[in-house]
Amino acid sequence: MNETYRTVGTRGEAAFEERGSRFVGRIAPVESVAEAETFVEEITTQYADATHNVPAYRVRTDPLREYSNDDGEPGGSAGKPTLTVLQREALENVAVVVTRYYGGTNLGVGGLARAYARAVKTAVEDAGVVESRPHETVVVEVEYDDSGLVRGILESAAVEFEARYDERVGFRVRVPTAESDDLRDRLLSATSGRADIDADE
Repeated sequence: MNETYRTVGTRGEAAFEERGSRFVGRIAPVESVAEAETFVEEITTQYADATHNVPAYRVRTDPLREYSNDDGEPGGSAGKPTLTVLQREALENVAVVVTRYYGGTNLGVGGLARAYARAVKTAVEDAGVVESRPHETVVVEVEYDDSGLVRGILESAAVEFEARYDERVGFRVRVPTAESDDLRDRLLSATSGRADIDADE
């Protein structure tokens, strides 16, 4: 897989009406199939009163994982056009749900396909497309004595992290995959091997 890839920079949302039906596209960046499915479930649950919640996602695994579902719309009129926009835009690590509130007028398969595609396109525009690099999350646990040292290394590496202070100090670190081995080596060297470093499942 390529080192960099196209994805959305943040969550996006766009809504419009088509012959009485209201369509709302919502898109989010994700880093795993589980995260994509959580997003789909979140939107589907939050808007359970909608007539349809049509999901699609593309996630970088080996091989690339693609998914879509018509959610009760006529076959091929919703899920496929929703996924097709993600494919045409060459977006990866994204999940989208298009919510439809039926307005009383049938749009036909072609009309539905255009409306679902438009909802995804406008949500993508709202979120903005960015170039990203593969990241992974690692958990670093150390005694309090080493925590200042570890924090200093993480800050100098300019990676995102969250700290948790319990019996030991835990850092949840999001690091570009290409830099992960180097960061592990630096942390282990600085703490003389005392840091416990695990991949976050």
